[in-house]
Amino acid sequence: MNAFEPQKLLPTLPLQIANQMADSIVEGRFPPGSRLRETELALSFAVSRATIREALRLLEQRKLVKIQPQRGAHVTRLSAKELDDLFEVRASLLGTGSRLAAARCTPVHAKALRGYLKKLHANLPNLTDYAATSADLVEYLMRMSENEVLIEYIRDFAQRIGRYVRLGLATMERRQNSLVGWQTVIDAVIGDDGETADQQHRKLALQNRAAALEEFERQNPSQATI
Repeated sequence: MNAFEPQKLLPTLPLQIANQMADSIVEGRFPPGSRLRETELALSFAVSRATIREALRLLEQRKLVKIQPQRGAHVTRLSAKELDDLFEVRASLLGTGSRLAAARCTPVHAKALRGYLKKLHANLPNLTDYAATSADLVEYLMRMSENEVLIEYIRDFAQRIGRYVRLGLATMERRQNSLVGWQTVIDAVIGDDGETADQQHRKLALQNRAAALEEFERQNPSQATI
């Protein structure tokens, strides 16, 4: 007999706060290098400093925050090396996920994927909305793959790579190019063409890397060398 009653576990308060702060970091409301003061955050969230401290530890595990003795917590700075490394691995994972998704695509999936494409098109003018929809589409495709290990890896990458993804989507032109790439990927998935879905999603991810690196170099000319 099972000693525990099955139940849905709710996120803890520090985890909820960490998730909200992570979104703010990814969207640039807490810029790289900025100080995260426990007292101010505790007042903002109306919680104890101990709760904020635990949330910051969770963010440090996600590589979004660095906590140093006597200096406190700071948002981690972006780097060309991390950008390159993250996209290199993610491109391979996304390609594999889309290949598996193509083999499992049903009419229901196809309808949902076309819906995501329409939403991407509608969100072209807004970087935050476009990036969020793109992330949701990635999540949906990876869940279609039914590979739990792959899904977890992609989720682990999501917030850490989110700031770099936004760099690569910074301009309308780049988002338009991204949409074209997504159309190719989705067409292949719906058409049960796993090999093309794999190749095109890898290509899209590496194009995003190149665009993100170009924008990073523009913003940080002294730090751009990988």
